[in-house]
Amino acid sequence: MQFSYYCFANLVILKGTWQDVFNDHYFLVHLANTSTYMVDFVNKLYKNQALFYKVFLFILTAVLIVYLLPKGGKFKYEIPKGKPWQHESLYAPFDFAILKSDEELRLEREEIAANNIPYYEYDQDIADRVKNRALQEINEVFTDSVLGNYRSLITNFVTSRLDEIYRYGLAQENEQMEPGDLIYLRKGNEAFEIPYKNVFKQGEIRDYINQKIYDANLDRFSNDLLEVFFNSISPNMFYDNEFTERVLQSKLDNISYTRGNIEQGSRVIAKGEVVEGNKYDILRSLKAEYESQVWSKSNYNWIIVGYSALVAMALLMLLLFIQKYRPAIFENNVKITFIFFNIIFMVMLTTLVVNFDVNYVYVVPLCILPLSLKAFFDARLGMFTHVITVLLLGFIVPNSYEYMFLQIIAGIVTILTISELYKRANLFISVGQITLVYIISYFAFTIIQEGTIDDIKSEVFLTFLLGGLATLFVQPLIYIYEKIFGMVSDMSLLELSDTNSTLLKELSEKAPGTFHHSLNVANLAEAAANEINANAMLVRVGALYHDIGKMENPTYFTENQVSSVNSHDDLAPQESAQIIIDHVIRGIEIARKNNLPDRVIDFIRTHHGTSTVYYFFMKAKEADSEVDPDNFRYPGPIPFSKETAILMMCDSVEAASKSLKEPTSTLIDGFVEKIINKQMEEGQFLNANITFKEIQMIKKILKRKLKNIYHLRIEYPE
Repeated sequence: MQFSYYCFANLVILKGTWQDVFNDHYFLVHLANTSTYMVDFVNKLYKNQALFYKVFLFILTAVLIVYLLPKGGKFKYEIPKGKPWQHESLYAPFDFAILKSDEELRLEREEIAANNIPYYEYDQDIADRVKNRALQEINEVFTDSVLGNYRSLITNFVTSRLDEIYRYGLAQENEQMEPGDLIYLRKGNEAFEIPYKNVFKQGEIRDYINQKIYDANLDRFSNDLLEVFFNSISPNMFYDNEFTERVLQSKLDNISYTRGNIEQGSRVIAKGEVVEGNKYDILRSLKAEYESQVWSKSNYNWIIVGYSALVAMALLMLLLFIQKYRPAIFENNVKITFIFFNIIFMVMLTTLVVNFDVNYVYVVPLCILPLSLKAFFDARLGMFTHVITVLLLGFIVPNSYEYMFLQIIAGIVTILTISELYKRANLFISVGQITLVYIISYFAFTIIQEGTIDDIKSEVFLTFLLGGLATLFVQPLIYIYEKIFGMVSDMSLLELSDTNSTLLKELSEKAPGTFHHSLNVANLAEAAANEINANAMLVRVGALYHDIGKMENPTYFTENQVSSVNSHDDLAPQESAQIIIDHVIRGIEIARKNNLPDRVIDFIRTHHGTSTVYYFFMKAKEADSEVDPDNFRYPGPIPFSKETAILMMCDSVEAASKSLKEPTSTLIDGFVEKIINKQMEEGQFLNANITFKEIQMIKKILKRKLKNIYHLRIEYPE
């Protein structure tokens, strides 16, 4: 302090005036206050980092979803096909064209394809070669004497007939063509439209030649002339499939998707008018124009604001639900990230499918979302998240009401039907039920909208089936989620509960007494968990592995001692207590080495809480009344869930029950009450969300189970 005043005095001398001293002092105080403020600010940031992360995750999720949503406006009316228009009369807000229906476009395409004239390629080189070869054949087929007298006649006959045959070309028979059909004949860069009947076919040549031979009175040369023709001629006209298809595609591409226009201010539909036929097409056209061109050009920014508000509201409702009804999940940023990731994944997948082909929108296995959340959390959270996601997808898909109705009903069926996801039969049954719900709902909607079953499309049923089968992907997806997010599902718990696993087999070999104790505790804990609706599978697995640390020094635990020799006889009480306490630390190390999930390791860490090793504590107290109880205390923490609390009760009761010499019903009742009440007095269950009523139910189960183990009957008064 004196040094500070000395420095301050020197500063006064250097500055020269008391005003300077005041200014420098004010500066130092201000600097100190600023530093304190910065430290407090940093501390607040550190303390609230989990909250800041949730805010960041919330904003990021909302931005990604808004980015994926279509950027057109949303038509504010539903179009009830076949029903009266319930709103006020609607007038066109702008000029727009009437879109043709899918059926009209299909019929138009079919008509163009049916009337498309095929193109044939005419090869002049083949015709010239045939004529030259025919002249050579004349010399080879006819004798010199015949040629000497009839050369000119025969040559003229052959060349004339070939000119007629190859005038339009010689083609192979095409069974799909009728004589009255037209074709385009391409000669070089020119194309001529001719009737197909003008073209010679190979099957017609014999009759044609014979007739011409008869007309020319050349019957005596009939066989020789036929030989000349058939040794020479070959087709020179070929169907040009590539060019024909190219022309057809060009015509299809030029199809107009509109028919007629509606001018601004014209009445589109009057109130009470039935929405059908041309009125339905006009309304559908207005909706398409409204959601595409108009909004994307003028009000894009306002659309983004609207989408952002709605998406943020939906996500906020989900966060508030989790905070109020699932506070443990809300506090865990990994679990919140997992939930939001699933929502983004489903929105992204649906957007991709809609952009590819909207007809396949039901192939997206949206029911994977509630299944995944139910596997890691519970049914209510899975259903609530599913509904929020479906509401968001309503902005993306067409016929949003129909889509949301089908998906919400399918999600409810999924949640209600699958109770144990790790059973494969349950999953297949649920997939069948999901598919059936889709089909029935689509069938009902079609009847309502069309008034008939004639318009039901069978290919839609195939998309429902594919969507149902895609739901089976939930099992490998859950495995992937476990590896990425470090969470545990019932399927993994089922695998861990196998007593033939490597770690449990090692426990049974090194510490058979501990293994048997763990099995007994697992049975008691599972029954207790079922009684209070806790996670029975989780608590059973935790019970099986809670004492694996005893494998390090198995003979220091009474259940593994097979002789009258006690390893603790040669040790001081504090050393013995430390060995007993260390089995928790050793168990955690073994569990991490064998990649057990953190949720299972929690049972190892908390199954003794902060209790004391009472036997050795009392033994040490006999020798020294000043002994510190903290040296005989487990490191904790105390249980922080129903499941870990159940394990602590069952472990203590089962272990202590071995000390009962002549158990009776009354003795067991008092024994259970004494042990659990002591744990409550020590505050071991303060962090566990377990009620007094649930503890009483657990006591009742433990009493009944222990009586069954010892085969006790009710004690009747004498």
